[in-house]
Amino acid sequence: MVKFDFKKENKNIYYPSNKKVAVVDIPRMNFLMVDGKGDPNTSQEYNNAMEVLFPVSFKTKFLSKKENNQDYVVMPLEGLWWVEDMEKFDIEDKGSWNWTAMIMQPEFITEQLIKKAVEDVEDKKNPVSLSKIRFEKFSERLSAQIMHIGPYGAAEVPTVEKLHEFIEKSGYKLRGKHHEIYISDVRRTRPEVLKTVIRQPIEQK
Repeated sequence: MVKFDFKKENKNIYYPSNKKVAVVDIPRMNFLMVDGKGDPNTSQEYNNAMEVLFPVSFKTKFLSKKENNQDYVVMPLEGLWWVEDMEKFDIEDKGSWNWTAMIMQPEFITEQLIKKAVEDVEDKKNPVSLSKIRFEKFSERLSAQIMHIGPYGAAEVPTVEKLHEFIEKSGYKLRGKHHEIYISDVRRTRPEVLKTVIRQPIEQK
């Protein structure tokens, strides 16, 4: 059985250069999502979201392999980050952030399969935020992005500034929410070599 890896099939989306910003057209994709607010480093709500997203994602993969003979690599965690007034968005002021934590699901994953996975996780673990999980399509289309290598938080600021400077000089303006894709497994990767895609949807001025 072939194990499908969407990241490797779409390197332009998941492995941009860390040297220069690229403009990409992001297709509409399906995600498991959980919403919340507050600093992900200290928020229990964020921890609760992780205790839902990963178990449901891995159970969905297991069911897909078992019932549909379709195996794949579970996708990395992603995050949308925003405040009500995006002109006041400060990447270092995490306590004021709203967020959507999410994991992309292959297009052959159905709502019925997700429902089975959720029911199984409920039976075995019943995490506190299970009722908050949703399965829906998400579309960003035209976006600018760059790979950040290094720790999260304040260390990302120069990379974000480089991204925004490119957007401004290229005749675009920001649209939508600040988006991060955590390519590296933080449990197994040294902070200085963590890979994070920094993405920002854009539109013409």
